[in-house]
Amino acid sequence: MIKITTFKKFPDIIQAKELKEFLEQNGIESFVSDGKPSVDNSFGGGIPVDYEVKIKAVDFERASLLVEERVKETLGDVDKDYYLFSFTNEELYDVLIKQDEWNEFDYLLARKLLTDRGKVIDEDLLNSLKKQRIADFTKPQPHEKTWIFAGYVFVLMGGFLGILIGYMLWESKTTLPDRRVIYTYSQKSRSHGLIIFCLGIFLSAIYILGIFLDEYMISLY
Repeated sequence: MIKITTFKKFPDIIQAKELKEFLEQNGIESFVSDGKPSVDNSFGGGIPVDYEVKIKAVDFERASLLVEERVKETLGDVDKDYYLFSFTNEELYDVLIKQDEWNEFDYLLARKLLTDRGKVIDEDLLNSLKKQRIADFTKPQPHEKTWIFAGYVFVLMGGFLGILIGYMLWESKTTLPDRRVIYTYSQKSRSHGLIIFCLGIFLSAIYILGIFLDEYMISLY
């Protein structure tokens, strides 16, 4: 079975289609998913829409190299007023560490600027910092207890929000910088989330059943 994976995400359908066309010109089959709202794990902010360029998993490395070479060709033509030129060395190193948060152009330009400034890029140290960052993503979320408490309160009050919080704690997932997908919350919090979710469904069912029974009893008189 051929595994399909997300290669890049864009907030703009035009950018996604441009990448798709570039990849297919180089013999890599790809397609763009329909834009769908991406749910923020903390229910905060707006509702961003991501357009995903998907390719075969076996083509991921070759596609990455093609895009990197394409971007490198444009590095020498960038205007000096481009915002990365005002970054300090520490800020440029931060771009390298958080590569997943930046596009290829900014990442490669940050490397070039550091090199041009005579700074040495220690690949071993860089990889070590990236691994530490991934490890930080797997640590328990600081607001987990708050969500658990809120979930129980809302679900016992009969609110649908309690069911949503329970489901969020139970099933929310996070994509790590290395593209692995893990559950956002700890196993203990996920267990609480499952309990909250099931309790909410159970209490909602009893509530709905009670309404039907009341209407049935009224109809008898």
